[in-house]
Amino acid sequence: MSNIKIMPLGGVRENGKNLNVVEVNDEIYILDCGLKYPETELLGIDIVIPDMTYLEENAERVVGIFLTHGHVDAIGALPYFLKEHDVPVFGSELTIELAKITVSSEPKLRRFQNFHVINANTAIDFDSTTVSFFKTTHSIPGSLGIVIKTDEGQIVYTGDFKFDQSAQPMYQTDYARLAEIGKQGVLALLSDSANAESPYAMASELDIEESIFETFKYQTGRIIVASVASNIVRIQQVIDAAYKTGRKVVLTGRDLEKIVRTAMKLEMIILPDEAILVQPKDLETLAPEQTVILETGRMGEPIKALQKMATSHHRLIHIEEGDLVYLTTSPSHAMETILAKTKDMIYRAGGEVKAVGDDLHASGHANKGDLQLMLNLLHPQFLIPVQGEYRLLAAHADIAHETGMDYKDIFIVGKGDILSYDNGKMHVGGQVDATDIMIDGSGIGDIGNIVLRDRKLLSEDGIFIAVVTIDRKNKKIIADPKVTARGFVYVKTSKDLMAESSEIIKQAVQNNLDNKEFDWSHLKQDVRENLSHYLYEQTKRRPVILPVIMEINQNHRRQKKDVKKAPVKEVPAKSAE
Repeated sequence: MSNIKIMPLGGVRENGKNLNVVEVNDEIYILDCGLKYPETELLGIDIVIPDMTYLEENAERVVGIFLTHGHVDAIGALPYFLKEHDVPVFGSELTIELAKITVSSEPKLRRFQNFHVINANTAIDFDSTTVSFFKTTHSIPGSLGIVIKTDEGQIVYTGDFKFDQSAQPMYQTDYARLAEIGKQGVLALLSDSANAESPYAMASELDIEESIFETFKYQTGRIIVASVASNIVRIQQVIDAAYKTGRKVVLTGRDLEKIVRTAMKLEMIILPDEAILVQPKDLETLAPEQTVILETGRMGEPIKALQKMATSHHRLIHIEEGDLVYLTTSPSHAMETILAKTKDMIYRAGGEVKAVGDDLHASGHANKGDLQLMLNLLHPQFLIPVQGEYRLLAAHADIAHETGMDYKDIFIVGKGDILSYDNGKMHVGGQVDATDIMIDGSGIGDIGNIVLRDRKLLSEDGIFIAVVTIDRKNKKIIADPKVTARGFVYVKTSKDLMAESSEIIKQAVQNNLDNKEFDWSHLKQDVRENLSHYLYEQTKRRPVILPVIMEINQNHRRQKKDVKKAPVKEVPAKSAE
């Protein structure tokens, strides 16, 4: 009998950051290793990755990382684990090539070669299991589902998928293989839930291709296409539509060019004409009706790049009168407010905005009907909805219940929850650490809730700085406090407020100096509390208050009688913030 545990470390009750762990006896199988982009409240954070502490503590038991596809929500966190642990990585040809690009961003991993290309016909035998794969339909070629065969039954992870009966061969789902897996018996299904709320039939890629062509055909000015860099099917459709309408395509950004060149090398993007791709420097020679600009932005996200274009801060492109900004991928719900502001900026700059989703229900993820078809093909004993916020996981549970599954066999788990299978029953049996690890610049995990709270306060009410110099030995303040503010009030027009603040600081400092039991932390706390109370009374704002207390020693040294008394010398001795 196999000892089986399943634990999502990311991708549940959130968008992106997919990482699922399956333990069979003493072997650990990692299914995807992705990141997510920060939402608006994560001020200054670049990306968010899963907490991989459990995997790091048990790295010797990890037999491999198995990737479903090449989007950042599946491969983006690879460098942060691999730089400390040499673990084999398995994926389709394109997925591995994109993983290599991702991993090469980490200097320590430029010589990492433990990559293994697999396909839908591959089966890998390990001590406790056999791992095999099946083709799925997604917005990128080489998307695969993963099957872990155990003595207790098969554990199936779909990755991102949808069903499209008109998909091209390299994107087609292998329905026969899915039916075969279902006949062999599925113990647990970890299934994509990102589009579970949608009751609408998804537009086929043929419909989307036709819509893109029609948009290009009737546009007389420049077209700026915003897309996710790794959405290969959409990039191919844009290139095809540009060719049919006599336009040239300009790729902006190194990320996009790397991905497109890689897909071209593997013949997963086909150029109808080699001359259709031109360099940004050629924009000056192209008429507006001959131009398509394909923008993906830094790390594949186009929204910030569009904002820079609209405000004339982009290094290459400025949106002008007559430009059409064409959104070809649907942003997550968390990005809706930012997207609305971006559209407003574009219109102010003289451009127009259109999205594929205005006319069609387009998504790379399964809707209600697709999810039910997957359930009916596989007939799992237990369902674990993954890849989505809580409401989407709950919607997936309701969808499964409609197909006949009992709610007690459906597990909506949180990050770090451990699902254990014992004696024919699945149950939640414990938890491991699975907090968000935030990446800010080169810092990994050094930004926590306290730092984010301070950033939020700074962004809302600013900072108030008070600098005081004291002589602790003689219990006196050497000079009046110097006060200044940033993002709180305009100092030059708030002289009375600043003067009164200075007096409050002097009083708080002197009270502490007069106290026999002097304490630095108590002094700073008194300054903060007294000042905070006054400032809130006057302004109804709570700035971050930063007291800086400087201490000096005054040494009076006696000189010879024929030498005048030396002046007082101030020597900085201690600084406390």
